[in-house]
Amino acid sequence: MKNKNYNFSLAEEMVISVEEGLKGIFNERSNQIYYKLNNILKIFKEEKVSTSHFNQSTGSGHDDLSRQKIDEVFAKFFQAEKSAVRMQFVSGTHAISSVLFGILRPGDLMLSVTGTPYDTLEEVIGIRGKGKGSLLDLGVEYRQISMDEKTNSYEDKLVDFFKHNKCKLVFIQKSCGYSWRKSLNNNQIKQICNLVHSLNPETICFVDNCYGELVEDSEPIINGANIIAGSLIKNLGGTIVPTGGYIAGDYELVEMACCRLTAPGIGADAGINFGYGRLILQGLFLAPQMVHESLKGADLVAAVFKKLGFIVLPEPKSYRSDIIQAVRLNNPHLIQKVCQSFQNSSPIDSFLNVIPSPMSGYDSNLLMSGGTFIEGSTSEFSADAPLRDPFNIFIQGGSHIAHIKIALIQLVFELLEENLIEKESLIFP
Repeated sequence: MKNKNYNFSLAEEMVISVEEGLKGIFNERSNQIYYKLNNILKIFKEEKVSTSHFNQSTGSGHDDLSRQKIDEVFAKFFQAEKSAVRMQFVSGTHAISSVLFGILRPGDLMLSVTGTPYDTLEEVIGIRGKGKGSLLDLGVEYRQISMDEKTNSYEDKLVDFFKHNKCKLVFIQKSCGYSWRKSLNNNQIKQICNLVHSLNPETICFVDNCYGELVEDSEPIINGANIIAGSLIKNLGGTIVPTGGYIAGDYELVEMACCRLTAPGIGADAGINFGYGRLILQGLFLAPQMVHESLKGADLVAAVFKKLGFIVLPEPKSYRSDIIQAVRLNNPHLIQKVCQSFQNSSPIDSFLNVIPSPMSGYDSNLLMSGGTFIEGSTSEFSADAPLRDPFNIFIQGGSHIAHIKIALIQLVFELLEENLIEKESLIFP
């Protein structure tokens, strides 16, 4: 018992010491909340959002005032011509898929400029899982360029590609996904969009905006993207929206995507929000605070794991463009240990055992720590890892830094108890 108490005190002291070293970046991130929330408040005032927009309709939802107002608010937030915020989107992948199938036609060429996309999009495109109605099954051509190459070489290859191909749509994944690359910032997205449009003004730049909303001072539309998509159980849901997703961008493109979600001729002009209008609007109001708690949590996670000797991406105190923190553990047992510890520190289902499991849309078995109020919510503190070499874990979300701190102290304590880390690694000069 004495040794346990000592190990817990050592773990607590270590995490608190790391947190002390992050006060500067924490203050900087907290200051950013003011400007982002002020912008959202201005939009709510300009759009005259009221309790009448919490009301629900039934049936097809034609002339649904709540849906219409939410679309207008999100369009103004993204500085887009049009948006569609729908509870009918079951995930960010569904929203992205609706854009791709809504816009692309047989014979069109799609180019991913950020390499292989996130696992759940591989079957949508047809990279794996043939014969299920993927883009490739329907006659769309797909190519990709890796962002891991040096900038000059990457730009040269993009220029060369456009010399020899007529590209309908360029796909840009903002987040790192399950890759070991830095997530793109909006300045990089602007450079890509400007280059693409200079090569062919007709090419559509489509950004998968998942995990990146409200992290930077702007969003991809103002930086040249034609259309974007994302999930409401990530950043913009403010940890309280139970499901759904959004698309935003050029009027015609959003309408084409909505025609895929509903039907041609109906498009964005129908669909109820099942009485969740208040939660959607309140989630957006809460989102700046929640996102920046996640960012502070990511800094703390990065700093603690780095102190323990692990490689992290991004580094603590780095400029961030999404809420994801990647850690290279190099060990499947350690991944399971970290996920289990985080699960044990979760508010929901803390008693469950975390085991590797297959999941629809993913190529590898996954380990997930997801004791969240909203199932699969990555705006809440969570972690997931595909069980494949080099065994990286991806940690994100968190409604308040205190929860993440509690989880990290418990993890370090458990690692000490099982001799998975050396005490010497925790001692500060």
